[in-house]
Amino acid sequence: MKKLVLFLVSFTAWLVLTWTIYYPALLIGILISIIIGFWFGDLFTQRPRHFFQIKRLLYLLYYIPIFLYYCTLANLDVAYRVLHPYLPIEPGIVKVKTTLKSEVARVALANSITLTPGTMSVALTDDGYIYVHCIKVYSADLKEATQRIVSRFEPILREVFE
Repeated sequence: MKKLVLFLVSFTAWLVLTWTIYYPALLIGILISIIIGFWFGDLFTQRPRHFFQIKRLLYLLYYIPIFLYYCTLANLDVAYRVLHPYLPIEPGIVKVKTTLKSEVARVALANSITLTPGTMSVALTDDGYIYVHCIKVYSADLKEATQRIVSRFEPILREVFE
């Protein structure tokens, strides 16, 4: 079941990205999706039956514009810092706490942090901590850093993956 779900997700992504119904392209997409499904199917999701629930899909669709909004803000912030004559950066690594339980949800959160310019997830521990390198450390306090970095994405990712 996991492999079938990953095949369907991969092929849907292929169709959206190529935006074609050209026969050879469809065959290539099916072939690549089958390979991805069999190779990575066991790593994809723990509960494949829950993957196609409408509620999860709606939260995922809700997550995309929120992520793009924060990504745009971070892009503008990094551009400001690069273009500023005095380069106002205070880089450092902060420790943040996540309450997400599933490994997939924690990895999705860490990837969301990494994809946001100015931050990069350095380490993800089993006990729910993520070490994040920031271009500007606003606070080394665990609660403040968690509120600033993690709280944007965590509630939505919980609904999607847990």
